[in-house]
Amino acid sequence: MRWPIHPVESVRPSRFRPPFCPWPECTAHRRRGAGFHRHGFYVKPSRPGSRIPRFLCLDCRRTCSRQTFSTTYYLKRPGLLVTTAAGLVACSAHRQIARSFGCAKTSVTRMAERLGRHAILLHALAVRHVAPIDERVVHDHFETFIARQDHGLGIGTAVGSRSRFLYDVDPALHRGSGRRPDRIEREAAPPARSYVWSIRRSFLRLTARIGDAAPLACVVDGRKDYLAAVKQDPLARSTRLQVFPNPKRGPKGTPRSPEALARDRAMAPVDQLHQLWRHTFADAKRETLAFGRRLESILGRAHLIAVWRNFIKGRSERRPDRSTPAMHVGLATGPWRWRRILSRRLLFDRIDLDRARARLYRKAWTEKLPPLRLAHAG
Repeated sequence: MRWPIHPVESVRPSRFRPPFCPWPECTAHRRRGAGFHRHGFYVKPSRPGSRIPRFLCLDCRRTCSRQTFSTTYYLKRPGLLVTTAAGLVACSAHRQIARSFGCAKTSVTRMAERLGRHAILLHALAVRHVAPIDERVVHDHFETFIARQDHGLGIGTAVGSRSRFLYDVDPALHRGSGRRPDRIEREAAPPARSYVWSIRRSFLRLTARIGDAAPLACVVDGRKDYLAAVKQDPLARSTRLQVFPNPKRGPKGTPRSPEALARDRAMAPVDQLHQLWRHTFADAKRETLAFGRRLESILGRAHLIAVWRNFIKGRSERRPDRSTPAMHVGLATGPWRWRRILSRRLLFDRIDLDRARARLYRKAWTEKLPPLRLAHAG
């Protein structure tokens, strides 16, 4: 995957050339190597000594600048973007980050939304460049809530069993039960439509990445939603489920049964991700005041988790191997930093997203959804 190392702001004005026209209506928008002429410069109030070059597109005769291709466009304090991203994955809430860096809480919230949108596009771009999947994929839902605990949200996560690469993130909006989701007898519950749709969306995206290989091997728990999701074509022919039901466990500290050991070994990649998610992000705690208020914002942070887990975080904290999941799937040659993750701006019109991710990016998933009324959003 070709991705620049240094931010666009560090490129000298004499060496920078726009790679494409940023205007969606222009014929040079999706074509690299468009013609541009220098069109003066301007000075940012936050950086009085620097000149930002401007350019004139020869196709649409519109102007743009070097800052148009930066993730810090329109920011009065651009240095806060990287620190906000690092603070979000360090279990800091928005108000804590604002107090640490002397800014308003709403400024941190807006930057978190911008980081989420950038992460959605970068994750989609990264998955597109992944080689055909040749490993088992472990799938499970991370349980949280939206604003109230009776507004439940399951976030489907698909993790590579060998690489630990997070391939897919997809929501399943449902009615909360009022009890801890990990203590519910999920195997005995009837299939839920929101979970079935979420699983189908994830599996369809995964099977599109297997090429001519054998059917996609998916490791799942004993939830009935998986059987309901793959009983129809094309998933019935392209997916093979390996089911490990959740066994009944005794009191804390008692030895695990053979069934529990087999289940824990098979589901270890996704269990590790969910434990890391609970431990690292403030809005994912069991009892917290930093909970998410909107589905699209929560899913934006979920994609930020995916980018951080795939490119920055090592596969293990205890073992000396600090290689990242992106290195194991051939997307990177070394660990990245937030400065590199945010080195270029990604435009929505230049990346082909499916319907679900496009609705997440545009924040249109629940715009017409009445409170506690669940509708299909696929």
